Amino acid sequence: MAKSRDDIERDFEAAKRASTGHLLIRTARLFNERAVARGETLRGLHLRPAHTALFPHLSLEGIRMTTLAERMGITKQAIGQIVAELERADVLCRVPDPSDGRAKLVRFTTEGYSALLAGFDTLQEIEEELAAELGEALMQRLNRDLGKLLSVFESATS
Repeated sequence: MAKSRDDIERDFEAAKRASTGHLLIRTARLFNERAVARGETLRGLHLRPAHTALFPHLSLEGIRMTTLAERMGITKQAIGQIVAELERADVLCRVPDPSDGRAKLVRFTTEGYSALLAGFDTLQEIEEELAAELGEALMQRLNRDLGKLLSVFESATS
């Protein structure tokens, strides 16, 4: 006998609640949306989730666009568009790759670095709000445990 629509929906919702991966992905998305919704703008460019999704992959030394596209799982053309928008806002710049003169590295400008630090202030404000709601001990434990989880994933990809 085929399951009813109600049974399918109940099973689906139960599977989502039981999935740690789903909870992490959804929580990260909502956290990011809250940060973006704070109305932060960079020199007239309103940040979008596509912009903020790029930031964790950047380093002060820079990264090649092809590597950035691979890490984000999007096309080189899409990365090019996002980087171009952030270049126009003086957040990012492209510089020659010292290891390969034909390649370019994407990295933060001085203005972009300042904006990044301001963004971390916004993230800290949100974390403080969450700590007030959830308790400081839980937030500290969450930070520690997510750091461990990140280490596991990073060691698996290197």
